Amino acid sequence: MLAKAFKWYYSIPYVKKERGPKLKIFFGGVFIDQKTLEVSGIKHPMKLEYYKRINEDEFFELNKAKYGVSIIKTEYDNNKVRTEEKCIKYLTNDEKRANYLLTTLKENCVTPVGLEDVISDLSKQIL
Repeated sequence: MLAKAFKWYYSIPYVKKERGPKLKIFFGGVFIDQKTLEVSGIKHPMKLEYYKRINEDEFFELNKAKYGVSIIKTEYDNNKVRTEEKCIKYLTNDEKRANYLLTTLKENCVTPVGLEDVISDLSKQIL
């Protein structure tokens, strides 16, 4: 019986765990107002959520933590809920810069599609 248990255990394929951001902290959310959506031709509600991502491997050494951002867009269209997410894992080692970046993204209602372009433009200024 014990031999069968060992055989079963060792027959399970080894799955390598991906290193990287594991800790995702909610930074803020925005519901896009109806007027803005109508200008874009969208007739259903939309919500944007912004998250600060922290590389858990280096979280315990606070001076070496690496921060990233994640945006989740949720659309509520006739009983259908669609989500879209974009994440940039490693942006900065400075938490204040990460917070500034997230504040800028939130205030300007940046969607997942525009995240990389906005980061590229802002990196020339702050990062």
